[in-house]
Amino acid sequence: MKMTFRWFGEGHDNIPLAHIRQIPGISGVVTTLMDIPAGEVWPEDQILAMKKQVEDAGLAIEVIESVNVHEDIKLGAGRRDEYIENYITTIRHLAKAGAKVICYNFMPVFDWIRSDLALPLPDGSTVMAYDAARVEHVDPLKLVENFARESGGFSLPGWESERLKELSFLFGEYRNMDTEKLFSNLGYFLHAIIPVCEEVGIRMAIHPDDPPWPIYGLPRIVIGEAGLERLLALVDSPSNSLTLCTGSLGSNPDNDIPAFVRKFSGMKRVAFAHIRNIKIEKKGVFHETSHLSSDGSLDMFAIVKAFYDTGFDGYVRPDHGRMIWGEIGRPGYGLYDRALGITYLNGLWEAIDKMSRG
Repeated sequence: MKMTFRWFGEGHDNIPLAHIRQIPGISGVVTTLMDIPAGEVWPEDQILAMKKQVEDAGLAIEVIESVNVHEDIKLGAGRRDEYIENYITTIRHLAKAGAKVICYNFMPVFDWIRSDLALPLPDGSTVMAYDAARVEHVDPLKLVENFARESGGFSLPGWESERLKELSFLFGEYRNMDTEKLFSNLGYFLHAIIPVCEEVGIRMAIHPDDPPWPIYGLPRIVIGEAGLERLLALVDSPSNSLTLCTGSLGSNPDNDIPAFVRKFSGMKRVAFAHIRNIKIEKKGVFHETSHLSSDGSLDMFAIVKAFYDTGFDGYVRPDHGRMIWGEIGRPGYGLYDRALGITYLNGLWEAIDKMSRG
């Protein structure tokens, strides 16, 4: 297991690389180029400059997250082939820079949705939370305004302004989209890019839909066991793999996360893992928590043991954390609680390793 930490890049993240380097057991950062709009090629010089900056700090840069898929590709619209070619060029540029995994998603319009970005908990920390009734009764345009107001001045991944400025138009374009059409468009995309990935040694790792159910009438396809199986079967290749996000899939209590890990990691089709905990109040209502099992609804020991038992040797990062100790930063992406999460996950891994060795 290679432990990593998400970092949004110079000018987009208030956490210095030097501080990340001090987290015990860290191997690298999972990063992105926040200024490149979806559909455009990531310039090779910018990728190499980011790589140098990270490596100069003593960290690796082998996982890239948020190479956003243009909506025309998801919609199967007129310019999708052009955008797919741009995506392929970006894949080649990232491979030349040493990237091994690209985390992406295929969620229409919104990458993820929450009803709150800073819900206060009894201990004084704040977390992101989701209440289905509140979300469904808020106009999507109003939700965008709320996020902009509550984000602390940071651009939120998946909620970049250029992607949302034509929100009403996008909802109209998706009016006749269903799960079958969306799966078909994902297959078209994968059939185009996976041969290139196999050639250059990149693994595409799709992120589950967050949360894993339809929202505002938009279809969701990466939501449970059947959807995961189906997308892997679209192109049967190690380069077509998963980002297994425990918090995203786990927000639906019908999803057995340790069983998912044993199945898909056992198939060697998990390239990347986001490990985090959530507290489910009832179906459709949850909030994020510390990584500690007893603070949430997911069994972190069982999840980590499932990864260990299946011989997982890919990349892991602690996912969303609380905002604690007065820290001000991007919601879900503070330094302190995610660093605690890394320490906890590494402790579980070490204990399981020593137990297994007798």
